[in-house]
Formats: sequence, structure tokens, C-alpha cells
Amino acid sequence: MANRKIRWGIAPIGWRNDDIPEIGAENTLSHLLGDIVVARFEGTEAGGFFPEPQILNKELQLRNLKVAGKWFSSYIIRDGIASAAQAFDTHCQFLQAIGAEMAIVSEQTYSIQGLEANIFRDKPTFSKEEWKCLYEGLEELGAIAHSYGLTLAFHPHLGTGVQTKAEVDQLMAHTDPSLVSLLYDTGHAYVSDGAFLPLLDDYMDRIKHVHFKDVRSEVTDACRRDGLSFQQAFLKGMFTVPGDGCIDFTKVYRRLIRGGYDGWIVVEAEQDPNIAHPLEYALKARRYIDSYLLAGGEKQATI
Repeated sequence: MANRKIRWGIAPIGWRNDDIPEIGAENTLSHLLGDIVVARFEGTEAGGFFPEPQILNKELQLRNLKVAGKWFSSYIIRDGIASAAQAFDTHCQFLQAIGAEMAIVSEQTYSIQGLEANIFRDKPTFSKEEWKCLYEGLEELGAIAHSYGLTLAFHPHLGTGVQTKAEVDQLMAHTDPSLVSLLYDTGHAYVSDGAFLPLLDDYMDRIKHVHFKDVRSEVTDACRRDGLSFQQAFLKGMFTVPGDGCIDFTKVYRRLIRGGYDGWIVVEAEQDPNIAHPLEYALKARRYIDSYLLAGGEKQATI
């Protein structure tokens, strides 16, 4: 336990959204990184608007910040393994150049997360042959990640073919743990399955990256009732930062501590920055972490 090192980060999506570029477009990189320093986080994840490594590294070094990783949309099933591997190799070159550790991968073939489809009802599924292609492709991407000193963390995501715990079970059962690890996102697990702890309990040894995302249950219920899309739902306020929703993160944190988790915990909440002031919510998350997790959760977890 003494050598455990958890690093706390906050994702740029609270400031700017890659899927809807006009949201938060006024928030510059300097603005984002400055807010992260004020809120006392150690780092972030790279957004699509982040500059080339030479420029980014200087901005990070000036503020003593790190980048944990960056999202990669894979299309292994749609475009084939070779095409996905070529794009991923370029992605890993960027990650290595900025000193990141995690290559966060989500299979986007048939994804509805950027469409007007009902996110609660219309998620895609894969055929047996498509699953086999995905297993093989992710293992190849995992080997590429390792060649750059990186870890591939697969992100189960609402509106994709790997969303539910049953689908994660299938993916984990058919991929090499040394090549394909798991990103654990509390918010996606809760909205998908109505529970956030089973995934953590079953795959503590495979989890190499964590997103702490809270959920406003009453907003989620309304979005589900109205059949909203993913983007419509998060713009309505379905997600928020830890301490502002219905998830008890003390339970999550205690399990991570007891499981010997060593890595990044990144606060992530897709919100409209014109409604949810990014720095205000970063500070709200920081207060919750300090008061309920670091002050109490870790002490209780080691008893």
C-alpha cells in the first residue's frame, strides 16, 4: 500500500467538446490548463484541439502538468485491422511525444453516440464474426501501444457495440490481458446497467485507467423517458462531476485502494460550459475529492 500512486486529473471535455466544436470554443488551451492548476489537479487528457507536441509540452512544463492519455476512435470492424493499426500507430507516436501513458480506445463501428438516435434504446450490436475481428484487432493495437511504452485501455461507451457489462465480459474473456486493459467509467456503467460496482469488482486486475463521472438520476430518467440522443442527454445535464450526482464515489475509491490501483483517476463530465462553469465544477470536484475521498476514503480503505 505504501508505494501506491494515484494521480488525479480532470478531462478537457468540461471546457471544450470535440464532438460539438462550437461548445466552449472560446476556452483556449491556456485557459484550460490554468483552471486545472487552480483546481489542483495533476494533469488532464489530450483533447482534439490540443496543439503539436513541441508547443503542448512547453505549456504543460510551465504548469507542471501531465497528460494521462488521449481518446482514439477505432473502426476495426468497419475499416479492417490494417487500416485501424496504421491510424493507431500515428496516434501512439503523438502520445509518446507528449509523455502520456494511456491509449484510450473505443470501437466506433455502428456507434450512435454522435447521431440523433435514442441512446437508451438503439445501441448497436456485433455479429459473431465482427466480435472475432474486434478481439484480434484490439490485440494488434495493444501490441502497437506496448511498442511505444503505452497501455491500451478499452473504453466501454454508451451508444457503442461494447457498452453493457455483458459485452465487456465478452471482450475481456476473448482478449489477452497483457495487451488489452480496461477503462472504468462510473457514469457510463451506471447509465448503461443501473450499477457501477460490478464492473469494478469483476475486473480490478484489468482496470488501468479510471474516469470518475457522476450522474444526475432525475435528469437521466427524464432523458430516458423522452428518448434523447447522447448529445441531447449530456447537454440536458445527465452527467456531472463527483459529488454533484447520485454515485457514491467513496465505495468506488475504497475498492480501488483495496485492489492496489496504481494509475490515473480522471474527473470527466460532459456538460455545456456555458451552463456548467468549467472552473466552478472543477473546484466542486476537487472539494469532494479532498473532503470525502482523500480525507476519509483512503483511511477507511486501509483498515
